Amino acid sequence: MSELLSQIESPADLHKLTDEQLQQLTQEMRDELVRVLSLRPAHFASNLGVVELCLALHMTFDFKRDRLVWDTGHQIYPHKLITGRFKDFGSIRTRGGLMGYPNPHESEYDLFMTGHAGCAVSSALGLKSGGDLVGETDRHSVAVVGDGALVSGIVFEAMNNAGALKKNLLVILNDNKMSICPRVGAMAQYLDQCRMSSMYTGSKRVLSGVLSHIPLVGGVAHNALEHVRDSLKALFKDGMLFEELGFRYYGPVSGHDLPSLRRTLHDVKQIEGPVLLHVLTEKGHGVPQASADPVTYHTPPVFDKVGPDRNILALRKGGSRAYTDAISATVAEVMEDDPRVTIMTAGMCQGNKLEKIREQFPDRFFDVGICESHAVAFAAGQAKAGARPIVGIYSTFLQRSFDQIFQEVALQNLPVVFTLDRAGLTGPDGPTHHGCFDISYMRLFPNMVVMAPGDELDVGPMLKFALKQTSPTSMRYPKANLETVERSHAPLELGKAEIWDWGDDAVILAFGSLFPTCVKAAQKLRAEGLSVGVVNARFAKPLDQDAVLRAVEQAGVVVTVEEGTLQGGFGSAVLEAANAARLDTRNVIRLGIPDRFIEHADRGELLASLGLDVNGICDAIRQRARAEQELIER
Repeated sequence: MSELLSQIESPADLHKLTDEQLQQLTQEMRDELVRVLSLRPAHFASNLGVVELCLALHMTFDFKRDRLVWDTGHQIYPHKLITGRFKDFGSIRTRGGLMGYPNPHESEYDLFMTGHAGCAVSSALGLKSGGDLVGETDRHSVAVVGDGALVSGIVFEAMNNAGALKKNLLVILNDNKMSICPRVGAMAQYLDQCRMSSMYTGSKRVLSGVLSHIPLVGGVAHNALEHVRDSLKALFKDGMLFEELGFRYYGPVSGHDLPSLRRTLHDVKQIEGPVLLHVLTEKGHGVPQASADPVTYHTPPVFDKVGPDRNILALRKGGSRAYTDAISATVAEVMEDDPRVTIMTAGMCQGNKLEKIREQFPDRFFDVGICESHAVAFAAGQAKAGARPIVGIYSTFLQRSFDQIFQEVALQNLPVVFTLDRAGLTGPDGPTHHGCFDISYMRLFPNMVVMAPGDELDVGPMLKFALKQTSPTSMRYPKANLETVERSHAPLELGKAEIWDWGDDAVILAFGSLFPTCVKAAQKLRAEGLSVGVVNARFAKPLDQDAVLRAVEQAGVVVTVEEGTLQGGFGSAVLEAANAARLDTRNVIRLGIPDRFIEHADRGELLASLGLDVNGICDAIRQRARAEQELIER
């Protein structure tokens, strides 16, 4: 029952509520999060943890005029609920419905699509700086950053700049001791020290009370009291890292005590210059299972049922084996066989399904936090020293390390293996997470081998093949269940495709996990009387010149199929090869992701809408075959 929540059409309505009603509203908001998760998978624990923080922020600032940027926007759901989107909230993460991340097309309260961690401080500082330049100096700028994202290098780049500019900027450090998995590194230990000591916070209150009763007699007294303040901070240490970067540090404070949090935000709102407020929250707060196991409940499967006391009774279990499962199993196998093999991830141990490897090989498992650039350069160092590192990072996140792939890996021709999870369309996560661009950006680099398994039979052999190479390799795979094409599986050979069967009317050149879809399309067209073959390309670089040129020369229609952007992708590589051989390429059709950002929806829906399902591939071939026949008849 959303008695109060249904009445909130904008944050202005929050001011009409009593403290008791606000407390009831927090429960209604959590009930709505539970209700949605009973319908479909969605981000859960992170949103449960920021309900009070969201309300306090919107009751302290007017974000129709002030600016608010949520870092790693999967914690945006409470914000959506109170900014006029409650009625549509049940549509979240469905095609045509609300996005699971901030979306400026949905609301004036969403300023950026923030699906990658670490950029909020930079964006918020830019908003404040730009606003000041155009004369809007009274507009506040706030960034909410999680402790997991805090280690991202760009956060410290932004804070260093903010400390020098001395702009009025409020950074909320939402400290829940988690990224998606438990946070790691020295910064985590530092924040734990801040959490454990309440002495500095209490002493600050005492000092503030004393100072408020001492009349200031000129600048000498003021400077002396500032010296007392700084000395007290040095004595108690907490927050000094941020103070040295030019921020006034306040906290830690409870993120679930709404009245106290509102008072604190009101106080820090008055302070000139950059401020960091350290807020302690509990990921999964309000739902016992989620708070006890925030890793599982970050984006859990849907609930089978929810009890009247709001406790989750059961989670619906998935039964199919995914590409990520096959990769992680092969990684464990090769690490068992070769002590030189290491694996690293950037804060995504659970997403990459590496928990067992972390336990089995703790000395060769490295979670570097949300620091993709560091992960790649770190892997380059290991490779130079004689290790065989595997860098397991989602396609969309690996983009953040583009320069290190170039400078530290490809330029040095080091044998680093990149396993790119979530390559292609990731479904409900939408445009911030679709892995559309890796074929193009990895294919750019000299020395780089660019591969993709066609189905389950390719996965293990391809990873083992990659680890035998003396140059860098890239291996992409989707967020999807495994499929298998029954055939006599050909062994892997550098730059060689696997020919499922040849065809005179059409040949489909499939790069990656849509190979089984292409085989189904070919079988359907064969039943209609067309001679259609399929090639499992396996490599986008080096390309199998023999197979590609034979197809372009001999087949009536050649269709390239890839779950990646058409600009610079596998199809482009085919056209480049044919052009270099001076072949006529008018018979080549490229199917893939067009030059636009793709919305969120079920992966199957998206593939169908882009013509990358069986029907879409068949239609493309039929249309071209009909057009060719009409030309002949003329």
